[in-house]
Amino acid sequence: MSLPGGPTKDEVMAVSLFKLDLRPGDRFIDIGCGTGKVSIHAARQAGSVCAIDIRSEAIEYARNEAERAGVENIEFIEGNAADLIPGLPHPDAAFLGGSRDMGRILHLLAGMDVRSIVVNAVKIDTINTAITVMRDLGIFREAVLVQISHASPLGAGHMWKPAHPVAVIVGGAAGCS
Repeated sequence: MSLPGGPTKDEVMAVSLFKLDLRPGDRFIDIGCGTGKVSIHAARQAGSVCAIDIRSEAIEYARNEAERAGVENIEFIEGNAADLIPGLPHPDAAFLGGSRDMGRILHLLAGMDVRSIVVNAVKIDTINTAITVMRDLGIFREAVLVQISHASPLGAGHMWKPAHPVAVIVGGAAGCS
């Protein structure tokens, strides 16, 4: 099964998880969890994970992947994250892998003084929105463009085959880092 957007690339996920600065005992929310890859890796560092996606097929896929990985501290919730977040326990960290209702979600997270927030984006308008909203909320820290290339065979040698660049936009509660 393949989901639109596909799983977060390993190298981009490594940067994103580093920027999230997850700590033992943290409550982590993965918004737009897709395949569950970020949730599964975060679950190994955080105390609990809430993985949210509006697509039932994504939740089913992610739940199966977590089961295969033997990870049990993830709760999967189908629905619109912007509607669900106010009823969830206060998160310490949040990852946004999708752009649906991003402005509303960032406002909610800022209002909850979430320590670390990471948005991954490939579309220029999503990058601009994430930075602008975070800056306006006083929670913007930095944006990092991650460009990965892997060696790929070319004739008798190898060439660099680039993957599309991903912006990792980082923010969080003022005074927390």
